[in-house]
Amino acid sequence: MLCPRCELLETRVLETRTADGGRVVRRRRECPGCGYRFTTYERPEERQLLWVVKKDGRRESFDRTKLLKGLVRACEKLPVPLDRLEDAAARIEGKLRESEQGEVSSLQVGDLAMEELRKLHKVAYVRFASVYREFTDLSNFATEIARLIEEREERHGHE
Repeated sequence: MLCPRCELLETRVLETRTADGGRVVRRRRECPGCGYRFTTYERPEERQLLWVVKKDGRRESFDRTKLLKGLVRACEKLPVPLDRLEDAAARIEGKLRESEQGEVSSLQVGDLAMEELRKLHKVAYVRFASVYREFTDLSNFATEIARLIEEREERHGHE
């Protein structure tokens, strides 16, 4: 594997583990030339191209990196490990591809992202929801937070 920093052709694998329920192999690598450490992911090649239909009707190919950036942005300065976000992005993509439609709406992508963030960190969920649902005032935030509190109380009340 080519080092992304110094472009030395041979890098050393430090650690290998599976992610996304065994569908992805994650490798930590180190360059013996410059000492740079980086992560690579190995996954089966997707045969079917997946299109995302935007709110305005435009179509663009699904981009897992773009999805991951949105998840990372929602979790900025929060204690959510990157590998958990990468796993979430892989689960979202898997669900979208399972539908075998070839075309999904950006709303489906956003709903799945909110579902994953809700499990990972409530603040990240509210941050993402505020952009995704285009909250325009404090009452939108208050309503969403009240809903989260109510869900938590219901869950803890049944334990």
